[in-house]
Order: sequence, then structure tokens, then C-alpha cells
Amino acid sequence: MLDKKTKKECEDNPLIRELKIRNIEHAIDQAEKIIKESKMSPVELSFLKRKISESRQDLEILYLMKI
Repeated sequence: MLDKKTKKECEDNPLIRELKIRNIEHAIDQAEKIIKESKMSPVELSFLKRKISESRQDLEILYLMKI
């Protein structure tokens, strides 16, 4: 989840916001690849899927800031 300082920086600076968006999108892509290729335990997969979900929520917040 995005902390208050990060949210503030992203609101104030569009360049930082765009960088954060690209970083989160990349992280989600990589995590989804890991899940597809993985033989992880169900607990580990659940943790990774939860982190992806949280990252998508962060992306939604950042996208809304662009409006």
C-alpha cells in the first residue's frame, strides 16, 4: 500500500507518479509470470496474489490522481 508521503509526492509531482505507476505495473507483470511458472505452495501463492491485489489498488489510486 502507498504510504502518506508517497501519495503526497505523487499528487505533487506527475513525473514521480508516472514512475511509480510504471514500477507497479512492472512488478505486477513479474509476479504474474512467477505465478504461472511456479510450483509454489498454496500459502506462498496466496501471499503473492494478495500482494498483486494490493498493487492493483495502488495503481487505481495513482490513475485517479491523473484525472
